[in-house]
Amino acid sequence: MRNLLLNFLERLESSIYKFNGNGNGNGDGNRKHGVSELPKHELRFESKPFEVDVSAALQKKPLDIAITRSQQYLFHEQNQANGYWVGILEADTTITSDYILLMHFLGKVDYEKQRKAVNYIIDQQLHDGGWNIYQGGPREISASVKAYFALKLAGYSALEPFMQRAQKSILEMGGIMKANCFTKIYLAIFGQVDWQAVPAVPAEMILFPAGFYFSIYEMSYWSRCIVVPLSIAIDKKPHVKVGDDLLKELYLVPREKVFYRIKRNQAGLRWRNFFIDADSFFRRYEQHPIKFIRRMALKKAEKWMLDHVDKSGGLGAIWPAIINSIFAMKCLDYPENHPALVSQLKEVERLIVYEGDKLYLQPCVSPVWDTAWAIIALQESGIHNTHPALQKAGQWLISKEVRHFGDWALKCKVEEPSGWYFQYANEFYPDTDDSAAVLMALQRISLPESAHKEKSLLRGLRWLQAMQCDDGGWGAFDRNNNKTILNHIPFADFNALLDPSTSDVTARCLEFLGRVGFSKTYGNIRSAIEFLQKEQEEDGSWFGRWGANYIYGTWSVLSGLSVIGEDMNKPYIKKAVRWLKSVQNSDGGWGETIKSYDDPKLKAIGKSTPSQTAWAVLGLLCANNGNSESVERGIRFLTQGQKEDGSWDETEFTATGFPKVFYLKYHMYRNYFPLFALGRYRNLTQES
Repeated sequence: MRNLLLNFLERLESSIYKFNGNGNGNGDGNRKHGVSELPKHELRFESKPFEVDVSAALQKKPLDIAITRSQQYLFHEQNQANGYWVGILEADTTITSDYILLMHFLGKVDYEKQRKAVNYIIDQQLHDGGWNIYQGGPREISASVKAYFALKLAGYSALEPFMQRAQKSILEMGGIMKANCFTKIYLAIFGQVDWQAVPAVPAEMILFPAGFYFSIYEMSYWSRCIVVPLSIAIDKKPHVKVGDDLLKELYLVPREKVFYRIKRNQAGLRWRNFFIDADSFFRRYEQHPIKFIRRMALKKAEKWMLDHVDKSGGLGAIWPAIINSIFAMKCLDYPENHPALVSQLKEVERLIVYEGDKLYLQPCVSPVWDTAWAIIALQESGIHNTHPALQKAGQWLISKEVRHFGDWALKCKVEEPSGWYFQYANEFYPDTDDSAAVLMALQRISLPESAHKEKSLLRGLRWLQAMQCDDGGWGAFDRNNNKTILNHIPFADFNALLDPSTSDVTARCLEFLGRVGFSKTYGNIRSAIEFLQKEQEEDGSWFGRWGANYIYGTWSVLSGLSVIGEDMNKPYIKKAVRWLKSVQNSDGGWGETIKSYDDPKLKAIGKSTPSQTAWAVLGLLCANNGNSESVERGIRFLTQGQKEDGSWDETEFTATGFPKVFYLKYHMYRNYFPLFALGRYRNLTQES
């Protein structure tokens, strides 16, 4: 395998690359750490340019006009200095509430920022007094408790009418003790709940070696980054004095009468009860830890945290990990000018979005993801692959390739690191979904320094193959991160401790592999297709882990299968097509409420949105339904819903952080996915 790859590198000077393999032609027996032999035929790393002239819009056809307007809008949104695109990544109020908590924890309140954050939180309050975790959703207990506490810290009295409504709503949902684990930890830091309410998060976890069943490396990347600094803070048990009875009105029973022990599961779930017993043991251990082991664990946890802050936009480049690292550093008595602490605080400020007299915080930023899809949409819609804007964006993406080994390398052995992350910087944590999207974007455009691009593509290809899991699918950040019994750990109530293979990510990886010459004849491709077939729902749809929800999953899978060369007339494909057509709304669009994650009966039910309509149209186009009435109605919905400036409106959340717990609204989804669908439709109908 190594000789094959070295041979390929020697041929990088030619503009078309031929690969002379010496394997058995189907990839069987040639996998090394998940990598199958590269295709013997031409590797299609250079995309054939479209010959579509943008001036064709002068024909005044509604489709051409819509495409041109959308292209112009995206070009206007591009960062002119560096070439990337980035839209706002909006979440719920919990992060903005956390920001107020953080200022009070540090004892440094910027009252103007606090005022604007409070304006946002109050503005998001529901009529029933609570706060939700996605637009149009029902009230949610943890979001409501955090919002109420933030408002209390900001000086609002419990007697304010909106605070009384909030109090009533929280009590109706079960009171403060129904909040999730991480909310209780933050409240314990401020003395609002007893530390007994917090499940054990022993620092000694960091001492378990990689490969051990309960190692931190068996958790998802985001869990690792959240839990390691949190274990330091929990050991120190800080107490920020704001008045320990500030939230007494949120208890159903007096605080001193709360029963803290976690009840064993009466249904006999063996692993659930095992972890409840383990939690009880570690709670007792917390009172009298073995001191030299605890010191060793805290030192290792601290080193791990500091090491992973390096080359990143904050720890893990995500909000919960960043704020937890600040808590940990302050608990370790870091001075205010400590470089690591200063850098984390700067990353917090970079997440702020100002809107008039309000502000809110993003959970992270999405420039790599947004840039990849903007390139794909523009190129698919007729922008030439040598266009300066695409070239500049492509060069920026190449500069974001990971060139250092991260946590993923413990289970994924490659000679050179590669991959792409989601944010501006997150060197330890590239992910397969972003990497596949970036590789597809780069494959579509032509760059002046083509050899540089080809090397990145080849490294990315090898890395992506090596990240394939043993079940045939791909997870997002890690390989074989699927020990489901760990979901029963009490502090894992945020429903996302693991990062197993998912249909949408697997399909994205297949789509890229298909674009560069892989086909069903390869063993690793066949296993991926088999994984997708097993994951298909009874009605023909696929679950969407990272996008809402079954519409997103079904589009992703149909796209991946079509490009990899699957027969799109197979019964299971036709079943998916029938499902997509059956859930189209009367206005021609498609929509799906986030509630479908809680109740699958609500799948594909919801107000039509531009992004979800685009996904459905793209899915049908992949299945050779370009001339169907369903597609034509979907295209009309998109063209008629477009605004004069070339953009679309979309208030709904259509993306997913953690199913049932945390959802997202990508502000650019409503623009580049419709353009992608319109462009693909025009190309296919012009060819037919």
